[in-house]
Amino acid sequence: MNLDDLEHLRTVDAQDFLSDVDGLPDQVAQGWDLARSQALAGRLRDAQQVVIAGMGGSAIGGALAQAYAAGLCRVPISLWRDYDLPAWVGPRTLVIACSHSGETDETLSASQAGLAAGAQLVAITRGGKLAALAKAAGQPVWRFEHAGQPRAAVGFSLMLILGVLTELGLIADPSDDVAGAVAAMRLQQPQLRAEAPVTGNPAKRMAGQFMDRVPLIFGAGHMAPVARRWKSQINEVAKAVAVCDELPEMEHNSVAGTMFPDRLVGKHMALFLRSSFEHPRQARRAEVTREIYMTAGFNTDAVEAIGSSRLAHMLTSLHYGDYTAFYLAICYEVDPSPVPQIDYLKEQL
Repeated sequence: MNLDDLEHLRTVDAQDFLSDVDGLPDQVAQGWDLARSQALAGRLRDAQQVVIAGMGGSAIGGALAQAYAAGLCRVPISLWRDYDLPAWVGPRTLVIACSHSGETDETLSASQAGLAAGAQLVAITRGGKLAALAKAAGQPVWRFEHAGQPRAAVGFSLMLILGVLTELGLIADPSDDVAGAVAAMRLQQPQLRAEAPVTGNPAKRMAGQFMDRVPLIFGAGHMAPVARRWKSQINEVAKAVAVCDELPEMEHNSVAGTMFPDRLVGKHMALFLRSSFEHPRQARRAEVTREIYMTAGFNTDAVEAIGSSRLAHMLTSLHYGDYTAFYLAICYEVDPSPVPQIDYLKEQL
């Protein structure tokens, strides 16, 4: 497969998913501008805990926000990918419900459970049943416009969640971090775009390494949800198997599972997402963990994030992964946009 054949690339990418990948830096900037134009008031400011409810592409923004805010937020933030809500949710809880379509079954269930428990609700959505539910309950709805797949709206979901946390005074204004992250993404982007040849395009080369192998994506701390994003994008965009795991927890279990079945070891590719903002001890841990995988016979590689903040490292690495998943889809000659397996599942439910 010649990833530099742009005409063939456009033929495979029949619905122009590449435009969504190319547009992510602009979407992040637009999402933050939209978030800063919103307002919240009332009992929302009394929240003692935050639950972010969402699924799939709408949940990844919550996972990124949770990781970014972990060392900044004065109240605990939980991520909920399921029906209903935990029993401890009550009147001092803020539920941020994220659904691209506003029709996500699990998120609607969690929103209803939150309202029944007396929790406050902020809906982040394009509309649908979620917007109607929140409006009927007198709860705020932060709408955004996006015509693509939910997984391609991560800039809106992340920025709007950070906007809620900022507006309520739960985290300091991250505007400088957002601007720096957008600048870092734009600085990195020319070497990742389809016009950049394989010889100078790390995302195209990474896709080549992943082809006919099972990618194992590893990240620590704020990079853990980015690793999950890489995994889910490879699943949905390239329709390929991928696995993610989190350091340092995996060093207490997953590293033991590197011996068998030995004939399949060479069919895996272990990728470590690295950040200079990770815990000082984590750098050495990642090196030793990679050594274990290399010694066991696994193909390994690492991606070093760029930028001046944790948010920049998260978003530049995420963008790199989105491009990689896209090029892997082209390698497999599969349209990156449709997800027939998920559509079939929805039809059966």
